[in-house]
Amino acid sequence: MSNIRHILRLHTQNQTKSEIIVQTGILRKTLKKIIEDFKASKLSFAEINELSDKDLEELFVKPEENPANEKLKTLYSLFPNIDKELKRNGVTIKLLFQEYKNKYPDGVGKSQFSWHFSQWKSRVSPIMRKEHKAGDKLYIDFAGEKLTLIDKQTSDKTQVEVFVAILGSSQLTYVQAVMSQQKEDFISACEDALHYYGGVPAAIVPDNLKSAVSKSSKYEPTINETFADFAEHYNTTILPARAYKPKDKALVEIAIKIIYTRIYAKIRDVRFHSLEELNKAILICLENHNNTIVTGRKYTRKQQFEEIEKATLLPLPTLRYEFKKQLFVTVMTNGHVSLNVDKHFYSVPYQFIGKKVKVMFSRYNVEIFFNYDRIALHKRLRIHYDYTTDKEHLSPNLRFVSEWTPERFITWADEIHKDVKLYISQILNQKQHPEQAYKLCMGVLNFAKRVGNERLTKACQRALGYGIYNYKTIQKILEKGLDKHDDDENEQLKMPEHNNIRGKDYYK
Repeated sequence: MSNIRHILRLHTQNQTKSEIIVQTGILRKTLKKIIEDFKASKLSFAEINELSDKDLEELFVKPEENPANEKLKTLYSLFPNIDKELKRNGVTIKLLFQEYKNKYPDGVGKSQFSWHFSQWKSRVSPIMRKEHKAGDKLYIDFAGEKLTLIDKQTSDKTQVEVFVAILGSSQLTYVQAVMSQQKEDFISACEDALHYYGGVPAAIVPDNLKSAVSKSSKYEPTINETFADFAEHYNTTILPARAYKPKDKALVEIAIKIIYTRIYAKIRDVRFHSLEELNKAILICLENHNNTIVTGRKYTRKQQFEEIEKATLLPLPTLRYEFKKQLFVTVMTNGHVSLNVDKHFYSVPYQFIGKKVKVMFSRYNVEIFFNYDRIALHKRLRIHYDYTTDKEHLSPNLRFVSEWTPERFITWADEIHKDVKLYISQILNQKQHPEQAYKLCMGVLNFAKRVGNERLTKACQRALGYGIYNYKTIQKILEKGLDKHDDDENEQLKMPEHNNIRGKDYYK
């Protein structure tokens, strides 16, 4: 019936028969008959469009003859339930025939049973010739016709895309307007569809759009890397439809035609100023569609979903998917990579300096990969020209230097002697910034390895008496052996030379 509505819409838009045939694939003879019946009805398209599918069928489709006898009448009455049962995993036509014969021993034979069922199926659901198992596939695509948003201030019009998804077995449909077919909008719509269903099918069947398939192929299409990452997060599989093979996704193609009537037509005269407003209106029409009795059946799509398909879907993960962007960069000589969008730098293991790596970043995290292996993971920060560094990524030498702090040197000195601690503290206090004194402290404390803790302690005690706090003072005291003299002798000894003391000759 949706095909007939679509054909009549095109006809009332003054499209030629040839144009209608190209768009719909209908036979010319059938098209002519539909147009003749439309004219004979003396109804406008708007009046036709308001008719239910049943009334429309009575108007345009010649009623089928009833089965010839009571046996066939009984059999045909069972077909809607048989069709529903076939969607369950493990249920076959052979099993249902055996159950039929157990209940109706005088019923038709196996071949007649199968033939009449296929005849009934082709009439009530010509697009459903392929059997769909519950929880198996979700078919997705974008509608050909776009919807429009109107700016409140300027009245400018913006066309938006319409995403459509449909479960194979129950035909429960999901529709959402998005700004574009780009990856971020596309994946967000896919995710919203899964949450609408409350579960995950075994596979998702997209068309060959770039947001889903990087490179189409008859045998082995290349899935877009971000979409593949999304599928892994939701524990499902991507099965792209073959290019130029609409039969591979006939369900969603027909679903799109139906929503033109049940959604587009219902909201055609409403002005929407935001996606939120538009999607609220779409959802209302969508719920009506999913709760309408399916033509030729005795149940709605929602009922079919609740009874047959919902329990077969995989559970949703705890967290929603984080959309990730990616770029390729070369690791700098300081062992960091730059995320230019934030002007921030992140460390990688020092072994990868000079290598080209892939950076994948989401709203919260930054991941760095080399040859498909993740080599670094950081929390994303947006502080310009700052560094995020994992100490484990630094080379052993740099790692040691990165751990230098005033407290580290004071603790080290205190382990030698309290006077050494006092001397190191004075060195740190003399510098405007503690890092300026780190190398001096390291040099002084390393004397303990060469001359021992006792000599270093006495050298620091003597240097404290001079009030001079630097590496060269300790070095000269140790070189001249001044630390070995007693305190009484110390008073008679000359103070060591110092670069900052001019001496008596300076004033002559």
